[in-house]
Amino acid sequence: MLLPLIALAGPAGAAPPQAVAAAVAARQPALVAPVVVRRFPHDREAFTEGLVWDGDALVESVGLEGRSDVRRVDLVTGKVRLRRTIPAAQFGEGLAMWKREAISLTWHDGIAHRWSAAALKPLGTMRYAGEGWGLTANATSLIRSDGSSTLTFHDPVTMKVRRTVTVTFAGRPLDQINELEMVDGAILANVWHQPFIVRIDPATGVVTRLIDLRAIVAEVGARDPEAVANGIAWDAKGRRLFVTGKRWPTMFEIRLPK
Repeated sequence: MLLPLIALAGPAGAAPPQAVAAAVAARQPALVAPVVVRRFPHDREAFTEGLVWDGDALVESVGLEGRSDVRRVDLVTGKVRLRRTIPAAQFGEGLAMWKREAISLTWHDGIAHRWSAAALKPLGTMRYAGEGWGLTANATSLIRSDGSSTLTFHDPVTMKVRRTVTVTFAGRPLDQINELEMVDGAILANVWHQPFIVRIDPATGVVTRLIDLRAIVAEVGARDPEAVANGIAWDAKGRRLFVTGKRWPTMFEIRLPK
């Protein structure tokens, strides 16, 4: 789905004016290049599936059967402060904060784990139908991706489905939506195996902006084809945006153009 935009964008970085004009004419969202503000160490063995900011630390969900956990991580050092394992048969996935709880998904099991935010104490589980990929929250709902073009809005207490929305790019459904993060009323999402983040209007599902991570992906230089960009965290109080990837050695603080 993103191939037309990749061809349009040309070299990594901000698109030239004629490309932006063409994007507007084709109903494609504008392409923007982030500025890297700072770099921090990140566990290069962490198969990052979910990432959020909570108070003074990152909370991260790490995947793979037998190696999945939820952890609190020191931003500056990249060291794991606290870790709670997920049952070995489960593949840990997306993560969101709801009030003072961290909610983490599993890929195929339909189980959402509830943890206390500070101590990551297990608080129980909830069930949902379908796959779990990414998770975020707005003021009223948990919002889940499942690898398709559909975002599902759940009741945060019961996981009952409230509504769904189809993500569209230039008028067409965009699938492979992965890790999610709510930022100033919009959803930022990784797209599996793509070096872009899409900004989604949660009311309509329309992609309104494309964030070009190609220079960051090139800097990481991962040889593992599954070491893809995946992980977005927003520090609302500090107005800081962080991105990383699966088995990336670096956590990037980035700034987006207005």
